[in-house]
Amino acid sequence: MLEPMRSVILAYDLGTSGCKASFYDGDGRCLRSTFTSYDTEYPSEGWHEQRPADWWRAVVESTRDLFTDGSVARDEIGCFSISGHSLGVVPIDARGGLLREFTPIWSDTRAKAQARAFFEKVDRRTWYMTTGNGFPAECYSVFKIMWYQDTDPEMFRRVRWILGTKDFINLRLTGRAATDHSYASGSGVYDLVAGAYSREYIAASGLPDSIFPEILPSTEIVGTLTPEASSTLGLPAKVKVVAGGVDNSCMALGARNTREGRVYVSLGSSAWIAVSSSKPLLDPDSKPFVFAHVVPGLFTSAVSTFAAGTCLRWVRDSFCRDLVAEAEENDLDAYDLMTAEATASGTGANGLLFNPNMAGGTSMSPSVNIRGAFLNMRLGHTRADVIRATLEGVALELRLALNGLRRIQTVASEILIVGGGGRGPLWRQILADVLGVRIVKTTIDQQAAALGAAACAAIGTGLWKSFDYVEEVHRVIDVQEPSPEHTAVYDRLLPLFSRAEKSLSELGDIVAERK
Repeated sequence: MLEPMRSVILAYDLGTSGCKASFYDGDGRCLRSTFTSYDTEYPSEGWHEQRPADWWRAVVESTRDLFTDGSVARDEIGCFSISGHSLGVVPIDARGGLLREFTPIWSDTRAKAQARAFFEKVDRRTWYMTTGNGFPAECYSVFKIMWYQDTDPEMFRRVRWILGTKDFINLRLTGRAATDHSYASGSGVYDLVAGAYSREYIAASGLPDSIFPEILPSTEIVGTLTPEASSTLGLPAKVKVVAGGVDNSCMALGARNTREGRVYVSLGSSAWIAVSSSKPLLDPDSKPFVFAHVVPGLFTSAVSTFAAGTCLRWVRDSFCRDLVAEAEENDLDAYDLMTAEATASGTGANGLLFNPNMAGGTSMSPSVNIRGAFLNMRLGHTRADVIRATLEGVALELRLALNGLRRIQTVASEILIVGGGGRGPLWRQILADVLGVRIVKTTIDQQAAALGAAACAAIGTGLWKSFDYVEEVHRVIDVQEPSPEHTAVYDRLLPLFSRAEKSLSELGDIVAERK
């Protein structure tokens, strides 16, 4: 008797640096992954752009790469789902054609004038308490779309839909324009409690209702592959495409945040601490940013820093080229060599402080114009101190964020870590000491968002009956307990760090005014 054919899930983590494609079996185990990168362009101050065509190319290339070892047959693929980086605004015409080669990504802040115009009609505090959109306002989709309308009216007249990142890929796969609640909740016109677009806010924006796509549950099947997508990917047309979700919410699911009060820290290019709850955690002062969860009935509320791993990468590229060369020669990881060197610098980096806001401030910052800096640097400081201060600076920034979250929600004494930055034990220990909590690393680190997407597909196609099945996939690898002695050192540094952040914000405002 022939064994029944297994059903394999194809999950994508469409991130800001590239697309990770992964095979998952029905038990949620990752069978294979591959990664294809793409570039971000920075043509003007505050402009952060990517080519949607590059996302599609990366999906196609990473999919093809997955099949090269022959471990999975193409006819074993049963369903797709995508986790997509947030706040994307891809203009599409009535035929499904792309109207701009480059589109702003989540961190793009060009739409400041449009945000100011909107808040002449809408109370900013009420808007935040309704939408939970706690990033700097100009990051949110509605203001970027208003920028399209103001600066390229000829193109805008041809717009049928404005789609998010993963929704653009779903359109290429199925021919259907739609989004899900988690992605729509970053649009700037979504009412978290009502679970729908706010007609009041769309009217205030001056945009037509029709350009905002229909909203589906994250687990709903959008459709099956079009003949063109089937041919391009080399997959059966019967493969089901599930709506998926925004990266923050898919990562929350993949990080086991499926119940009230669960918390995790994501340490990647950027970093955030997020809590899942049945009500959005809103505070007009600390401004947690909130997304609807891909898990029905939940929200994921987070506080963040825009630059984390990118700061360490900057240090690597600027000061550690010899370590990069050594790593390449000996098939090692340059970051492992860097953190090994950082151990020569003690707790507190011999008095060297680093502020990590190299990508600008969040809404939690005193000013969005803050920029990163090394502080209290003297001639006796070494490269080891620079590396250690960078690791500590990101952790101290997260401590300020966590303090803001703690003002409105009790946070557990144990935090799961995901993301590439969590691979190194030194950075995990620094986080434990700075935050004063137990840091838990499991078998799921850089796969959290992809696992969340796979779980959406598994639920949507009936492979799983409950999101709680994600629990079974995690296996604890390591636990970092906070050292009371080291935590005391960081507690003394925190007021200095906070004071420096205020001064750097003031300096950033002065520089911005003179441009």
